[in-house]
Amino acid sequence: MLRRLLLLSPSSLSNGFVLLRRSLPSLLSSTSIHSPFNPPSPSSLSSSSSLSSSFSFSSSSQTHTDPSSPSLNEEQQQQQQHQEIPKDQSDETLDQPSVKISIDRSSLFNPPEHSHEPSSDSELVKHLKGIIKFRGGPISVAEYMEEVLTNPKAGFYINRDVFGSEGDFITSPEVSQMFGEMIGVWTMCLWEQMGQPEKVNLIELGPGRGTLMVDLLRGSSKFEKFMKSLNIHMVECSPTLQKLQYSALKCGEEVDTGSTDEKRTVSMLGGAPVSWHATLEQVPSGLPTIIIGHEFYDALPIHQFQRASRGWCEKMVDVADNSSFRFVLSQQPTPATLYLMKRCKWATAEELAKLDQIEVCPKGMELTQAIAKRIGSDGGGALIIDYGLDGIVSDSLQAIRKHKFVDILDDPGSADLSAYVDFASIRNSAKEASEDVSIHGPITQSQLLGSLGINFRVEALMRNCTDEQAESLRNGYWQLVGDGEAPFWEGPDDKTPIGMGTRYLAMAIVNKKQGVPVPFE
Repeated sequence: MLRRLLLLSPSSLSNGFVLLRRSLPSLLSSTSIHSPFNPPSPSSLSSSSSLSSSFSFSSSSQTHTDPSSPSLNEEQQQQQQHQEIPKDQSDETLDQPSVKISIDRSSLFNPPEHSHEPSSDSELVKHLKGIIKFRGGPISVAEYMEEVLTNPKAGFYINRDVFGSEGDFITSPEVSQMFGEMIGVWTMCLWEQMGQPEKVNLIELGPGRGTLMVDLLRGSSKFEKFMKSLNIHMVECSPTLQKLQYSALKCGEEVDTGSTDEKRTVSMLGGAPVSWHATLEQVPSGLPTIIIGHEFYDALPIHQFQRASRGWCEKMVDVADNSSFRFVLSQQPTPATLYLMKRCKWATAEELAKLDQIEVCPKGMELTQAIAKRIGSDGGGALIIDYGLDGIVSDSLQAIRKHKFVDILDDPGSADLSAYVDFASIRNSAKEASEDVSIHGPITQSQLLGSLGINFRVEALMRNCTDEQAESLRNGYWQLVGDGEAPFWEGPDDKTPIGMGTRYLAMAIVNKKQGVPVPFE
């Protein structure tokens, strides 16, 4: 009604006030009146949830102002608002009393102050905060970890080379060529135990730069029958690393004359066909299979649980009042609790009683089950090498940037996240998945490489090398099989070779028909 009156022309305004007066009682009976032409001030909203506003209605045409005309000053406006209506006017201009209307503005939306300054948050940080806001609450450590490492646009592994001395961390294949060569020895030994099949799928999980596969193929190049049997499958989700692997393997395109006459990718390091897949499930099945998983499990997302007064609570990632990330505990059981219960089933009461925190890796359990089922049906085996424990893992999640440990929640996407591998969980997951496989180990990386002949290999390489190469071989050898700081080092303290021989463990999952693999006898 009020909006319609404001739109009336001056000549018809007086008629409108007669209508207003007649309908005024019904207007005043409403519990709340919102006046579009008199918005509440911020101070009035904060001072009281209900305030009194006076509206003076006048039939005089002088009170109707044209928006385009100059504004009246405050004194003129007050004079017009209190102008007395002549008594001799007709009934259409009856006296209009001053009306006091109580307006309840307590339920009106009062938006917070908004800053238009550009945010310094990265795209990944904005994405993570958006997920938390959309969910209306925190996300699991596993989901945080997965986004940080493999987000399609800004994940740590997706758009950069993170390996080697110029990257964020160094893996065993980057330390020395001898590591890949020894894995090649293990692969050929298993192939022998499998009966030297004419065709075999050789699968590497998370190949990094492709260094391990390059050293494996180069070291095995003299064994022609073995080389001709290989179909190489690289399980890699990073486009950037796929390109590095393609280059390292010296890949090219050639026509497959054996079947479809279509082009296929072939490594010039022996002529084996090479293909890439985002997941293990995408690799074709049906052929005997050898799987290498080196430092792959440690990057799989984990869920963290902490013992509280109300029982085991999942640790979650939330956004604090200052807009930074923080850890909080779940208020009720989460879906991952099912995996916690499963993991606790495999542990003793004494083992659980000592722990206040537990890490579980559902994706590691599922991956192990997929490996065991494939090996159980197609034959072959898998070698898993990683740093970890043969038992429940507590609080091991860590972030590494430029070879230094940093806060896990600091600048997501700029550091690698990894956690200790629970080898006992791998063993039990494989057993549950297939009755046709046997699980061996874990043994230390030092035991694995030593039994495969790394000592003889380093001696052979030392016979024909320069002093600089000899020093590199000694350092690399110690890092692969040693324990702690190298005792022979005479260089700067910050470059002392650190042995990974006992920190890293190796486990084999093989088809029972193959027997016990080397060197797990």
